[in-house]
Amino acid sequence: MDRLKVVLCSRNENKARELAALGLELELLDADGYPEEGEESYVENARAKALYGREVGPAGAWMLGEDSGLEVVALGGGPGVRSARYGSEAGGAVERLLRELQGVDDRRARYVCELVLIGPEGPELRGSGELKGRIAGEARGSEGFGYDPVFMPGGEERTVAELGNAWKAEHSHRARAAADLRAAISAMS
Repeated sequence: MDRLKVVLCSRNENKARELAALGLELELLDADGYPEEGEESYVENARAKALYGREVGPAGAWMLGEDSGLEVVALGGGPGVRSARYGSEAGGAVERLLRELQGVDDRRARYVCELVLIGPEGPELRGSGELKGRIAGEARGSEGFGYDPVFMPGGEERTVAELGNAWKAEHSHRARAAADLRAAISAMS
């Protein structure tokens, strides 16, 4: 299983950079018509992306679908699987999140990531990762993307955006899911 050709079924270069921790040859799938993300689960959304990639991508490549989100206790687990669309509904995700948590003491949250890797002959492998923490009172920092300026990992007083991309590459929910998937790949060898 050395040097698998893996195609990330996404156009998000930030996610590709973080998933480079897989230690695989990784490229983005530049395609139109990605399936709409559902409301059921991260795993199903990741699987749908990988299956779409299997239909339109290179025949001999492994297709990697990814879905991730932020779950906030005070928001009943939201925005959850709607994390990517959450900001488009009200002028920006971070701004909306801070508005909805104004005056709320319980700011516990977690990042979640699910990866589904589908091989040319159909084998399917999964990787899961999470990062627990809390939501800061204001956006801080300049690295990362998405909710990183307001997410403070457990045991930290700095946001992921302040901790930086190097920290995130080793400790994020996506890095943890990549490590879990790497273990599944190794188990196949």
